[in-house]
Amino acid sequence: MLEALRGKNLHLWLGDYARSFIDRERRAATTLPRHLLFAFCDHFEPLWGHASFARGEERVRAWGSRYPVLAQRYRDADGLHPRHSFFFPGEQYAPELLEPLAVLTRAGLGEVELHLHHDGDSATHLRLEIARYLAAYMRHGLLSRDGEGRPRYGFIHGNWCLANARGDGRWCGVDEEVSLLFETGCYADFTFPSAPDASQPHRINQIYWPTGNLRRRRSYESGERARVGRPRSDRILLIEGPLALARRRGHLLPRIESAAVTAADPASPARVRTWVSQRIHVEGRPEWVFVKVHTHGAPETQAESLLGAGGDALHRELTTRYNDGHRFILHYVTAREMFNIARAAIDGKTGAPGDYRDYLLPPPPASPRRSACPGP
Repeated sequence: MLEALRGKNLHLWLGDYARSFIDRERRAATTLPRHLLFAFCDHFEPLWGHASFARGEERVRAWGSRYPVLAQRYRDADGLHPRHSFFFPGEQYAPELLEPLAVLTRAGLGEVELHLHHDGDSATHLRLEIARYLAAYMRHGLLSRDGEGRPRYGFIHGNWCLANARGDGRWCGVDEEVSLLFETGCYADFTFPSAPDASQPHRINQIYWPTGNLRRRRSYESGERARVGRPRSDRILLIEGPLALARRRGHLLPRIESAAVTAADPASPARVRTWVSQRIHVEGRPEWVFVKVHTHGAPETQAESLLGAGGDALHRELTTRYNDGHRFILHYVTAREMFNIARAAIDGKTGAPGDYRDYLLPPPPASPRRSACPGP
């Protein structure tokens, strides 16, 4: 059994999971209602599985036509429809594959951020490639911009290998990746959890600042938990999704719940309950609960579940059980909006988190403008 557990890499994070149990129970006593910030982060790869370009176009068109139909059936407490975050792989960029996602952005149904697969890379080459991809995305009116018009972006690493995480050196090659991302305009990384992959950090269920030498391999392992009154502006923020051990009906051993939504493992009331119960938050603002889940939504089987019965089941659960106005108030957010709300919490903002969707980083030009939100 010990060998089986090691094969799942539980030794990487089980200690932190156990230590956090008492803290989770303490957070359960938070004054109601809780505000639930829900972000769906999609590793959206149209050419997944070595698909032809024509097939990639069909996959993107399916989302362009079917996602608005699904989303229009549901609204959060702010009156907004579900907001999907498409982390689009830079190495798969073509105008025909990205523009339909820009159309969804213009409709207020999501935003696009950067996903990237690379192997045996160098810092110099990676910096050039990121600049090239960001420029391409900006031509579609995507990505937030700073006051000088430079792109700001959220990031998910392909193959989970942030900061050269693998022991064999595959799927990255750049030890200093965490600092390089910040230098090129990244505001937050959304890669984790990655369990049972070996890249999984020791710290789990947190929003945190990486600390120590950010130019070393796996520098995301050391960090300082994000807390009210302790802002930083010199590094990216890491926003983790829920990771837990969950009971399985009819099984003796628990399952690893890593918030991956798939056709074989769609969202269910029990899974949503597990996500929420990890109570990820900025320390000092426990009533704002952050739930980030992920998927690989482009391939046909996954898309059919996410855009069909599986997607309906998820949003029906969120908009009923988690939007009753007494125990929970639901806010659909993009990755950028989740970051903005986390930063607002760090800066001591209170009240309705939906007021801080555009707190520091504005929407991309393609997004429809809402009324101005309070700034810092």
